[in-house]
Amino acid sequence: MSLSGLIPLLSNDFPLWENQPGSNAKGAAPTFAARRGVRPLYVASLWRRAARPVLVVTPRADDSRRLHDQLLTYCGESAPVHLLPEPEVLPFERLAVDSRTVNQRLVALSALVGWEKGSDAPPLVVASVAAALRFTLSPAAFETCDQGSETTGQVRQGQRIRSTEALLLAWVKLGYRHEPVVESPGSFSLRGGIIDVFPPQSEHPFRLELWDDEIDTIRAFDPYTQRSISPGDGSSQVQAVGVIPAREQLPELADRTEIEKRRAEMDFSRSTEWTRERFEEELEDLFAAPNMETLSFYNGLLNRHNLMDYLPSEGLLVLDRKSQIATEAQDLEEKFFRMRESREARGELPANFPSPYLSWLRLSDRLEEHPHKAFMESWLGEAADDRIREPLSYYGQLERFTEEVGKELSQGKVVVAVSQHARRLAEVLGEAGVSAGLSEVLEDVPQPGQVYVIQGALTAGWDADRNENHPPVVLLTDSELFGTVKERRYRPVRSREQLGEDIILSELVPGSYVVHIDHGVARFAGTTHMEDNGEEKEFLVLEYAENDKLYVPTDHLDRVGVYVGAQDQPPTLTRLGTAEWARIKERVKGSTREMAEELLRLYAERQAALGHEFGGDTVWQRELEDSFPYQETPDQVRAIEEVKTDMEQSKPMDRLICGDVGYGKTEVALRAAFKTVSDGMQVGLLVPTTVLAQQHYATFSERLSPYPLQVEVLSRFRTPREQQDVIEGLQEGSVDIVIGTHRLLQRDVKFKNLGLVVVDEEQRFGVGHKETLKRLRSQVDVLTLSATPIPRTLHMALTGIRDMSVMNTPPEARLPVKTFVSEYNEETIREAILREIERGGQVFFLHNRVRTIQQTAADLAELVPEARFMIGHGQMAESELEEVMEAFADGEADVLVCTTIIESGLDMPNVNTLILDRADRFGLSQLYQLRGRVG
Repeated sequence: MSLSGLIPLLSNDFPLWENQPGSNAKGAAPTFAARRGVRPLYVASLWRRAARPVLVVTPRADDSRRLHDQLLTYCGESAPVHLLPEPEVLPFERLAVDSRTVNQRLVALSALVGWEKGSDAPPLVVASVAAALRFTLSPAAFETCDQGSETTGQVRQGQRIRSTEALLLAWVKLGYRHEPVVESPGSFSLRGGIIDVFPPQSEHPFRLELWDDEIDTIRAFDPYTQRSISPGDGSSQVQAVGVIPAREQLPELADRTEIEKRRAEMDFSRSTEWTRERFEEELEDLFAAPNMETLSFYNGLLNRHNLMDYLPSEGLLVLDRKSQIATEAQDLEEKFFRMRESREARGELPANFPSPYLSWLRLSDRLEEHPHKAFMESWLGEAADDRIREPLSYYGQLERFTEEVGKELSQGKVVVAVSQHARRLAEVLGEAGVSAGLSEVLEDVPQPGQVYVIQGALTAGWDADRNENHPPVVLLTDSELFGTVKERRYRPVRSREQLGEDIILSELVPGSYVVHIDHGVARFAGTTHMEDNGEEKEFLVLEYAENDKLYVPTDHLDRVGVYVGAQDQPPTLTRLGTAEWARIKERVKGSTREMAEELLRLYAERQAALGHEFGGDTVWQRELEDSFPYQETPDQVRAIEEVKTDMEQSKPMDRLICGDVGYGKTEVALRAAFKTVSDGMQVGLLVPTTVLAQQHYATFSERLSPYPLQVEVLSRFRTPREQQDVIEGLQEGSVDIVIGTHRLLQRDVKFKNLGLVVVDEEQRFGVGHKETLKRLRSQVDVLTLSATPIPRTLHMALTGIRDMSVMNTPPEARLPVKTFVSEYNEETIREAILREIERGGQVFFLHNRVRTIQQTAADLAELVPEARFMIGHGQMAESELEEVMEAFADGEADVLVCTTIIESGLDMPNVNTLILDRADRFGLSQLYQLRGRVG
């Protein structure tokens, strides 16, 4: 998506441009006030006009992320706009920084270092003040890489390599990992005369093919399929690859004299003996065999440079709300000081241990000293430009929207609507007689009296007056159109299912077994290059019995699959040129035919059963789906479409939605439920726990509140009188959707017109409950949701007896859950709780013994007096448990000491740490479910 056509419209509008950035003296930097929606456009226009590197510093991390996302929307995805994120780890803790965060930081720093005067694309970097404060490696580490020397890592086609070992050793010093297969940034591999490397700044890894001591070719390849690709010019070959550092902590390139000096200043007089020994051991290993956790912990020891060292003197510095930057930086310093003081008092940290962050005093001086800067403020006063206003808001009133667009067009205005529902918006405008161009880009200056509908997302719009350079322009977003904001763009992640058989090369290592569909079982011996009809191609080398070899071109990968069989003994290799493989295939065909006949009988029975055939999507259905406040993942979209297709057929639906915890299964169920109610039928949502029933009730009630339907909950949280009212409502048809526990399966619960049953976490129900559900399947549509289906359910889905939708793609904001296993240790528990509290989150402490839970909570309160504790378990009175869960969700406590009542589906996004007491007493499925409660 790109709105670059709007940038020139406003580039001469603001007082800022009258004072050319770059000529202002210290203290005379121009200041401009920008409303929320126009701030990204101000920055984009400033960057376009300045034609030099621009660094924008914001108060908080979410400010920088949001501004970065919107700048990409205006400038285009290919523009050199970079985010410098702050690591998610806290100072003085031994945790590795997420690799994606490291890569983003390195790419942003590399862009600033690599800029040359006069180049067409100067970088635009956005960073929070916390990211700017963090020490990083010297710019010299990047500059060295760009010099083209063999010992520094840059490689080019035709370059002669004195020693492959020397080249790879140089990459190791730059932080690269030696891996069997290159799949992620910061890794390399060596296979004979082929070297693969994946620099952090590249979208794809590269394959270097050596001819003796010369780099013969450099090709880009896909990390999933390991096959050559064409990056953009039609050829997979490239001339050179810049191998920038892969880590921010590079002991081999650090100044050892300075390191020893800072090491000598550490004071262990108050530290424990264990701490002293641990530091001595880690410092000795720092240059020999460091691990990622240790390197991050010693960032302040190894690095003493910061972001301002990377901004060229002619670059432009933009401070976004200067006073808030100072306040946030001072708060961070105070928090870091408390953390240091606490760890020193416990003897865990020596005095004078180097901080990983620069002091705010030093950084503020560097900001003030920079010769070219501008200030961006959010306040509205005399400095505010009243020619740019907030636009009208419609909150889903599309008829009013089309009327207003007609008026604005008659006045010669340009209307630009940026929406995640662009196609629907264009249809609405077309039905009202307004012609609108539908696109994903707006790269040309828009013409007066035109409407442009752009597929995309921004957080807020603006309304700009006419001037001598452009007509009046109104920009509208989903915030004004529908009252919803989908500000985060989603980058699709390919799942293994989408990759199909192309995944084969990344799964193969020399010596593994494969099956060729025509020739049988073989051993994979690697790849080689040979000529085929005068063209050089890459081939798989497959070894068969009696030392026979088969060469398979990589464009025939669909004929080869990974061998799946018993692991305790290797398979027998097939003999080429015999009928052995043909006989094996005939035997398998016979077995397959028997299974197919059984499945055919089952399918015939299913097809013969008659169910309700639901109609197509209504206008309300589309409105409900458009109101979803997040961006759907590709798997989620596919699952929703498969469910709708099933419902619109005459046979009863029986579909399993299998997806990890937090992947959006509930939204699939909600849309199916609404489709059912729209056809005049009722929905029953069956859940395993009362707490989960209450949570689903709250979610459904909130999402469906604009529509005339009745949602109820049936569980022990309701009084007998309330339960009876719900049951009567189901019988009369006044209740459209009921959410409940196994209470829904009791004999007194009867529906007037049941159309859909949704079962959440089917594995949590007993045999008797499943027999009731089995009877339902022959009469109504059934949708089952599970992250860990029981083997029988999974087998039925995999064999086709039940339909299955698999959701493999995580939501864009979901981070991997880090799991640590250790003995019970009070210091570890205390540190984990305090760490979560220090970053503003909450903690689940799971102790699955109601008899001793009160004492456990008391012990924890004594161990961590800084935290606030609550207790929740299934034997509490309904009202009391509901009150506890609501209070905890509202942030009235830091730690919930609880039982497995939290296991199923609870959604508390502020809980990021789970401490599980006696994990050895839980099953694998339970552990997996519990692990999904965080992240």
